[in-house]
Amino acid sequence: MTRLDACVRIEQFDPSADSQSLRACFEMTSDGWPIDHPDTPPWSLRSFTGKWISGFGISPQRCWIATDDSGSAVGGYLLRLPEKENADRAGCELVVAPSRRRSGIGTALLRHCAEEARKAKRSWLRSHADDASPGASFAAASGARPGITDVQRVLAIGPGLPDRLAALRRSAEPHAAGYSLLSWSGVAPDEHLDDVARLNSAMADAPRDDGVQPTVWDADRVRQVEQEIADHGVRTDTVVARDRGTGEIVALTEICTEADVPGWAFQMDTVVLPAHRGHRLGLLVKVAMLESLPDLGVPVERIVTGNAGSNKYMIAINEQLGFEVASTHRSWELDLTEPLAGA
Repeated sequence: MTRLDACVRIEQFDPSADSQSLRACFEMTSDGWPIDHPDTPPWSLRSFTGKWISGFGISPQRCWIATDDSGSAVGGYLLRLPEKENADRAGCELVVAPSRRRSGIGTALLRHCAEEARKAKRSWLRSHADDASPGASFAAASGARPGITDVQRVLAIGPGLPDRLAALRRSAEPHAAGYSLLSWSGVAPDEHLDDVARLNSAMADAPRDDGVQPTVWDADRVRQVEQEIADHGVRTDTVVARDRGTGEIVALTEICTEADVPGWAFQMDTVVLPAHRGHRLGLLVKVAMLESLPDLGVPVERIVTGNAGSNKYMIAINEQLGFEVASTHRSWELDLTEPLAGA
């Protein structure tokens, strides 16, 4: 336990065993969500629990909670410590109860988190915030450097969508004559697992912040993350394009839905192998995914997606589909080799 002053103390807790502390962190996150992320739906309790207990099985992580002299929870943070890539960095999700903000609790938590990251021999502490949110102002005031812009867009599923999708499919199909589409729900079929890992690794050329290494995928890592996602109560649906000549899966798009977040779907990765770009496969798989929404068995009224502001190709596809800008956010990185601002 770390005593910071007469009002606040910070303790590490095991989220798999301490449901009270975990629930307190969830409630503080939910209470602050309309302020911190006004244009996207909040995490469900099940999803939050999965993220704080195990994440997606890639990075070890630790949880801390801050309480005042009455024993009431006033803040907390989740610290991720990547091992396979970006081992010089740590990730942080920091939360302060809305009623206790602007009282020094966030700064105390950040200093504590930074010290824990330093003990783990990390040089950078990384988090994310919406551009117009208090989190972005807090990060800037703390001396963190901003990363590249990520633009969040939302597609409202309306009556005009089927005709728009049909027209886009007609425009794309002549360019993709050598390819066929297939789909699945849940985990990838065994026969396509290596192709999925290869496609995930192809995301390495997507825009990213300076110094951040892309994730390296293999079949075991794909299976590990698939299982974590399912354990979090999230359903994944996938559409892929296959080269008719070789049988290889060369393009992929995924969406996720949660029963506890009704009406929303979350667009995940869309990727085309470099050798197969130029055939409008990115557009085609996304059109096919949207056409399949009525068959998913869950109502979808809106889909949220995010793209780096410089990813002109994927932005153009999303704009054709009807996605509209909802917000912008970015990563923030704190240099742990330097003193914190105001320290």
